[in-house]
Amino acid sequence: MNTPAPHTPDARRDLVGIGIGPFNLSLAALADPLTGLDAVFYDQRPDFRWHPGLLIDGARVQVPFLADLVTLVDPASPWTFLNHLRARERLFPFYFAERFHIERAEYDAYCRWVAENLPALRFHHQVDAVRWNPERDLFEVDYTQLDADGEAEALGRTYTRNVVLGVGTEPHVPDPLRPLVEDPAVPVVHAADYLRHRDTLLAAGHVTVIGTGQSGAEVFLDLLRHRPAGRERLHWLGRTEALAPMEYSKLGLEHFTPDYTRYFHGLAEPVRDRLVAAQWQLHKGIDADTTAAIHDELYRRTLDGGWPDTTLTPGVHVRTAGRIAATQVELHLEHEQQKTRSRLTTDAVVLATGHRERPLGRLLAGLDPYMRRDSSERPRVDDRHRLVLDPSVTGSVYVQNAETHTHGVGTPDLGLAAWRSATILNDLTGREPYPLPARTAFTTFGLDGGLPQIPSARHHRALTPLVDGV
Repeated sequence: MNTPAPHTPDARRDLVGIGIGPFNLSLAALADPLTGLDAVFYDQRPDFRWHPGLLIDGARVQVPFLADLVTLVDPASPWTFLNHLRARERLFPFYFAERFHIERAEYDAYCRWVAENLPALRFHHQVDAVRWNPERDLFEVDYTQLDADGEAEALGRTYTRNVVLGVGTEPHVPDPLRPLVEDPAVPVVHAADYLRHRDTLLAAGHVTVIGTGQSGAEVFLDLLRHRPAGRERLHWLGRTEALAPMEYSKLGLEHFTPDYTRYFHGLAEPVRDRLVAAQWQLHKGIDADTTAAIHDELYRRTLDGGWPDTTLTPGVHVRTAGRIAATQVELHLEHEQQKTRSRLTTDAVVLATGHRERPLGRLLAGLDPYMRRDSSERPRVDDRHRLVLDPSVTGSVYVQNAETHTHGVGTPDLGLAAWRSATILNDLTGREPYPLPARTAFTTFGLDGGLPQIPSARHHRALTPLVDGV
């Protein structure tokens, strides 16, 4: 573990990370053993928590455990998931459990273990602004230190050569439903807060789940399992044309490799935008085991001859919504294919409507004159995950999980976390502390590169034969 040297307020840091989610936590873990690298990471929260409202019993992470914070670039790191199990004396039970995909709660516990032991993390620190200081040739990062109640305790400023943004995403609420969320009379909650409101939702007469992705499926399954047979009173609807399984074939998963990320980055902007919309099933479909579990539960409830009181309808969007007598919600629905409309009255709504990248405008307002944007006014991001800035800015601002428009559907995927972190560290250090593979996919995604690169075979050191009798 790299113990940082005492830091004076005016000293230049090499790296300031803003936000401590899984991606910046990965960067912090890989930066930890790099001697001479002065890095610090700020987050306004009191500690690390990963989607606490969706840590439903049995819900699994949709990538293998090898897609932890570090393993895919440094399997010998002390911050691997397997070393976490070893430290907790759980390695043998995990070995016998034979689980390639772990539960979300276990991934959260692993990340919290890493966060509790890395010295470069500063929770209770809210970053307020980032500016370029041409006199110092450095970035200024202003922050507010918060007390245990989240109130401002002290102001601070640090100077740094590089910044990495890892502020993550925020729950998305469709416009027709925004007024309902702001009124607490009838429970209308985002799936991100599901567990906090679970008892209230289970007690409601009729519940509607909106959103037919993985979170919607997990919430629907959990409600279904805990409501009485024949009196389930559940609706599940969403915009997708089908309750579609996620693309999880081996070659399909190669869209989440560095090879595909590089290919996607080289495409024209209009092509990239079309691809992101068209590839929804690569990352917004439902895990096949979850769809099977839902069908199994529904089928089990038909054993006595009846059908469960559930309605599952894809291809539907909510046009408008309103409250009825302050105790119910009325949803005005339209079917995408039939172009028919109907109304649904319900006692509670769960919005499994996903997350969106947090806007960076307020945080980066001081850098706005230096930023280069695309035709849709989005920040341009180069192939090394850096914001494209005016040449007068000699420092770098790296982004994590804010570059889907330039790097594709793998941007929020945990499986690319370690590779992106290593790419950033290799770039900002000017050396290669983490050698990265030249090729990662069997698929060749374009024609302009000619024949695919075939890495040379590795020649292992010859072994000395044993002497007879030894």
